[in-house]
Amino acid sequence: MPIKRRDFVKMLPLGAILPGQILSSFPATASPYSSDNQYPSGDFKSTLTEQDIDQIYKQAIVIDGLIIGRGWNQDSFKALDDAGYTGFNASVDSGSLSKATKNLEEWQKIISENPGRLVLATSAEDFVKAKKEGKVAVMLGFQNSTMLANSTDNLDTLYKAGTRWMQLTYNERNLLGDGCTERTNAGLSDFGIEVVERMNELGIIVDLSHCGAQTTNDGIKFSKAGATINHSMCEALHKNHPRAKTDEQIRAMANKGGVMGIICLGYMIGPNLGTETTLETYIDHIVHAVKVGGIDHVGLASDFAIQGLEASGATRDNWYVPRLTRFKESYKVQWPPWIPELDTTDRYRHVARGLGKRGFSSGDIEKILGQNWLRYYRDTLKS
Repeated sequence: MPIKRRDFVKMLPLGAILPGQILSSFPATASPYSSDNQYPSGDFKSTLTEQDIDQIYKQAIVIDGLIIGRGWNQDSFKALDDAGYTGFNASVDSGSLSKATKNLEEWQKIISENPGRLVLATSAEDFVKAKKEGKVAVMLGFQNSTMLANSTDNLDTLYKAGTRWMQLTYNERNLLGDGCTERTNAGLSDFGIEVVERMNELGIIVDLSHCGAQTTNDGIKFSKAGATINHSMCEALHKNHPRAKTDEQIRAMANKGGVMGIICLGYMIGPNLGTETTLETYIDHIVHAVKVGGIDHVGLASDFAIQGLEASGATRDNWYVPRLTRFKESYKVQWPPWIPELDTTDRYRHVARGLGKRGFSSGDIEKILGQNWLRYYRDTLKS
């Protein structure tokens, strides 16, 4: 019987998957989450203290699956230092091809002018290098594909300019397929399948976060490499939200080696922020995704500025009110939109501590913090 990709990963020693990574010095311990479809019993007690978790975090490779890259400034650098990240995917403004390449050039300039702090990431090894040198790796990409117009040749242009990941659609339909808030659910077009094939050939990550249900299914099916759900959440826990992914989609993605980043944007995690939706609700999404997809296929993703929404200047008038017309009612936008512990540069320290309390082992915490993204980049990127 053929071995599934996710099962093959579990058979390998960690050093074979992640050579050269700085691993936790804590002894390996049994984790109730290391096998599929297991939750810990109510009396499961973690042996890790908060001090242990903080040390694990310091040693770990920490990767944020999505940071909004516009408006980068000195406050952003200060927040990056505080966050303790090893790397992140920068969401670059798309639009037309000329606008996209211009914005890629601007980010390349930021990186080149800060060689002691940043590394342009075009391969998994750039994240390992960044960790060893005390820098931060930045992988550039887009949350839409409109800049391709109707030519796959534009993918080559974007690749040469540094692009290593691209979302097939945003919320609306484009030439590749239907987005998650589109009235129809047509899936990928013929051109969309052609684009996915060329992305695979070049080594550009296929992201399905904002894609419609059938476009998500098609993206997983037609991508030869594992597709990613870069920043999303579990439909089983937040029903009827267009951005959520079903158990079937999470499982299919994992079976082909992909990773799902659990989004930190609070109103995506659940209704009634501050009461029913808290940091514990966020941890619930991680636990559920691990149960469905396996411990090797879940990561983390912010979907806002590195400082957090409040610190970056988001207000009711400039953030919430515009979204009431920009997004459909099904998006369930709330104000304030954040979970307090996640709207801070300590967001993933809070998450790591929460995972420890839920019984995750040191090794499994490290996987969710960044090792799963790193493994996925090794599998997917060509250079």
